[in-house]
Amino acid sequence: MGIKLESKIPEGDIHEKWKNHKDHMRLVAPNNRGKIDIIVIGTGLAGGAAAASLAEMGYNVKAFCYQDSPRRAHSIAAQGGINAAKNYQNDGDSVYRLFYDTIKGGDYRAREANVYRLAEVSNSIIDQCVAQGVPFAREYGGLLDNRSFGGTQVQRTFYAAGQTGQQLLLGAYSAMNRQIGKGRLQMFNRHEMLDLVVVDGKARGIIARDLVTGEIQRHSAHAVVIGSGGYGNVFFLSTNAMGSNGTAVWKIHKKGAAFGNPCFTQIHPTCIPVHGDQQSKLTLMSESLRNDGRIWVPKKIEDSQAIRAGKLKPTEIAEEDRDYYLERRYPAFGNLVPRDVASRAAKERCDAGYGIENNATGEGVYLDFSSSFVKYGKEKANELDIHNPSQEEIIKLGKKVVEEKYGNLFTMYEKITGDNPYETPMKIYPAVHYTMGGIWVDYNLMSTIPGCFVTGEANFSDHGANRLGASALMQGLADGYFVLPYTIADYLADDIRTGPISTDLPEFVEAEKQVKDRIHHFLTNKGTKTVDYFHKKLGRVMWNKVGMARDEKGLKEAISEIEEIRKEFWRDVKVPGSDNTINMELEKAGRVADFLELGQLMAMDALNRNESCGGHFRIEYQTEDGETLRNDEEYSYVAVWEYNGEDLNKEILHKEDLNYKYIKIAARNYK
Repeated sequence: MGIKLESKIPEGDIHEKWKNHKDHMRLVAPNNRGKIDIIVIGTGLAGGAAAASLAEMGYNVKAFCYQDSPRRAHSIAAQGGINAAKNYQNDGDSVYRLFYDTIKGGDYRAREANVYRLAEVSNSIIDQCVAQGVPFAREYGGLLDNRSFGGTQVQRTFYAAGQTGQQLLLGAYSAMNRQIGKGRLQMFNRHEMLDLVVVDGKARGIIARDLVTGEIQRHSAHAVVIGSGGYGNVFFLSTNAMGSNGTAVWKIHKKGAAFGNPCFTQIHPTCIPVHGDQQSKLTLMSESLRNDGRIWVPKKIEDSQAIRAGKLKPTEIAEEDRDYYLERRYPAFGNLVPRDVASRAAKERCDAGYGIENNATGEGVYLDFSSSFVKYGKEKANELDIHNPSQEEIIKLGKKVVEEKYGNLFTMYEKITGDNPYETPMKIYPAVHYTMGGIWVDYNLMSTIPGCFVTGEANFSDHGANRLGASALMQGLADGYFVLPYTIADYLADDIRTGPISTDLPEFVEAEKQVKDRIHHFLTNKGTKTVDYFHKKLGRVMWNKVGMARDEKGLKEAISEIEEIRKEFWRDVKVPGSDNTINMELEKAGRVADFLELGQLMAMDALNRNESCGGHFRIEYQTEDGETLRNDEEYSYVAVWEYNGEDLNKEILHKEDLNYKYIKIAARNYK
């Protein structure tokens, strides 16, 4: 194939790049936009914002989601908030500080120009969402409220209780519905993209399956936008919705879209621990809880052993016998260190035998709100002019304050675990959450396939090797509302005379045949094992050898083991049912087939990167106190992989060098 990497970063001062770029891009006049068709895959915040914006501009938009409604996109699961540099709290925030925190949080492995643009447009996102009616929390004076998230020393995270993603998604969904009503946007619910169609080197359509009727459909367009989210479910157990998958990004990779940094996976520190072998997914507890919850394990290993054995309760551990290990190790940031740092610290304590959860691995730590109950209770008592309140009154008042801030999260935790977090500390442990890697895109969000744009978590993103909390929603909406509408127009300016793209072209015929052949194989294969059998088998290899800690030996083993699992999958998978009705096993089979290839590339990328940075932690490369040890001389680049046939070992590595002009590269220090 032979891809050519051109980042297309504009010249000039970083503070002027985006403005000047917008000023000089080509446009499609309003009277010509109706002549152009655009396909959008995925209707979460990135896809939904893009579909609504492009349709409102006057393009003909077709949007596809595998869910029964765009409202069920996984963006709905984001709880804690969305970042923006409004500086409402007057605590020193600025666009530059948001830019710097994001670069530092990503361990200096993100593209500088993109991150600055993200910080620059962040304030517009908040204004847009307020105009849509998103019910952000407000403080007593009426201004929007903010809270802190990991990796920052300012309050810049806007939130709507513990359901920010849901409220933002409803805003985008409302905007989409308005365009559906006007006839500018066609919505294809319960449809899954199964291949990209490339004509004369350009993305010109997709092959989709109606998941209800089984019909295979051809859809053409002048450009295709992929906003299908991340691929964390390659690990089987993750915080992602069970339907979340990497099929769209993997299909376009095999058609020529380069893949950037596939090994950069985020492990989230505040997840409800695994409870058994039959569990199908994990549940995230919002990072916002770390504002008011303190993380600890017992100082004495015998106390941890007693807790695991059910002989001791956490409330029976005296204050002086608790190890608030994040506060001890990172006094400047405490419980609000970035996710990768907090996750590794929890793993270190549990590996040393101090874990508190009574599961197979003993992995779990406490997230405790008792100190906040007292702090907020005293404040509330003063507000209410209650003199000399009892400790019981103080705690009761404090619990009401915490309930107002996090009540729905506490309720969710209790429903899942049976424990009341107002009475006993939450149990948490790190789990796979977000993927910073994804399809490589240039400054205009276009992949190495002309006409194929990628937004949100599906692209290799603005987060480097670790995403700071509350930045996923920021990036998805920035891409969809404020970047793509400009950059896609510059590309589509050449297509105003093209006319409709025929779906009878041989490229559509061939792509449809390949999709049907694959489905036929699944349904006629005389296998004996379920799809989940192979997905779990892959997940165990990924978590144990490509997870929180990686080393050369384990990664080499993972590559060969995943190859063997893939061969066994194609030989022995059993998919019951037919292709002309709802068949969730058939859906899963296609997705797991793609995960089996993507998982191998992730291990290859991790093996290639002989350093530790962000969520990529090679145990051979760490400082004396267990922090990441980067190798900036050799690995300050985006690893960009080109597909080169069915043998994934033959993927071709390209490198986009990362050059920082506006920040000083340093060892990441949160102490």
